[in-house]
Amino acid sequence: MGVSRRLCYNSAMDTTLLEHQTDEQLIAIAASGDFDAFQHLVDRYQQRVFSAAWRITQNRADAEDVTQQTFLSLIEKISSFRGDSAAAAWIMRIATNHALKVLRKRKGMVTVSWDGSGDDDSYASLPHPDYIAHWKEPPDELALRAEVREQVDAALAQLDDKYRLVFVLRDIEELSVRDTAEELGISEANVKVRLLRARLMLREQMTRVYGDEATRVFPDHNH
Repeated sequence: MGVSRRLCYNSAMDTTLLEHQTDEQLIAIAASGDFDAFQHLVDRYQQRVFSAAWRITQNRADAEDVTQQTFLSLIEKISSFRGDSAAAAWIMRIATNHALKVLRKRKGMVTVSWDGSGDDDSYASLPHPDYIAHWKEPPDELALRAEVREQVDAALAQLDDKYRLVFVLRDIEELSVRDTAEELGISEANVKVRLLRARLMLREQMTRVYGDEATRVFPDHNH
């Protein structure tokens, strides 16, 4: 990734010992000037940051750039970490901010189209499922399989930005409703409706793949 070459730290702790440090401890050690501590943070979070950036931007080159910028920002801000939130949340918040900046720049707008103006963010507009069936395997067991995670990412890519972003920030990155609303510049009510809508649409898509056809129910939307 090239980030670590921007540092001029000295290694002060044995690498084996660093592996057993918490994220917060690594940040404190790195802030004191230990190169290896920072590199351990990069190793721990590089894939997670990239995955989050890809889910937001839907572009590999942008996701790679966001990953690089995230850790460059971490270098600059590492001494300012005060432990008010978990280190993981802090790092992923930095990544999310960079990814959303890329998306806004790509759209060429100061405020992007997910700002809630003129859309259908009401519970009355929630989609009705057309494919209803029991899943062939328990969802929690399916979620452990790599191919299922890839299928979820593929389903996410089909969602409109305003639904995908809320789902990624709230359900995957686990931001609070308030923080998600703040990041996207929408109301908390919009977040809740869009999240429910995203969940329903994703469940519909995943049920079409993993649902048991023998148990399918055909809904009557006229009643």
